[in-house]
Amino acid sequence: MRRNVTPDKVHAFMETLASKARSQGSVYFTGGATALLFGIREQTIDLDIKFEPEPQGVFEALSEIKNSLDVNVELASPSDFIPVASDWKEKSIFIVKFGLLAFYHFDLRYQALAKIERGHSQDLHDARAFLEFGKIDNAEIWSCFSRLKPELIRFPAIDEASFAHKVEAFLQTK
Repeated sequence: MRRNVTPDKVHAFMETLASKARSQGSVYFTGGATALLFGIREQTIDLDIKFEPEPQGVFEALSEIKNSLDVNVELASPSDFIPVASDWKEKSIFIVKFGLLAFYHFDLRYQALAKIERGHSQDLHDARAFLEFGKIDNAEIWSCFSRLKPELIRFPAIDEASFAHKVEAFLQTK
């Protein structure tokens, strides 16, 4: 079992990964890493990331980096679990650029929706904190949910009515 990830480890991960990249690309953090870097949490169990576009050399380096930093890294983003709009890259929040890599927080609207759909207490706490910090608002979450509903057919594990109920309940909770 690897150690939990702290903000310092996220920064070390970014610098180390960037030193291994052989072409330009972007890395999108989701989940616990976003919560850590916003100061919502003090630690998380892993780093969930998405490459877009995929920089050369990063996959070859991931195993070494995971071992040297003693962190779990998962290739996962909201787009793996729910439909996301085509503007997700433009709505992602820039963090920093090291070398050839630019690091971002994956679009918070869809991070929140994926967390709401999942429904775990830590996920709901993170999504609520995104709202409280003014990073997104209820109207944006509802608008994005409304836009993704027609695409839910491509995600057969998600029941549309249940998801809608979860979003409504979340937006009504203060």
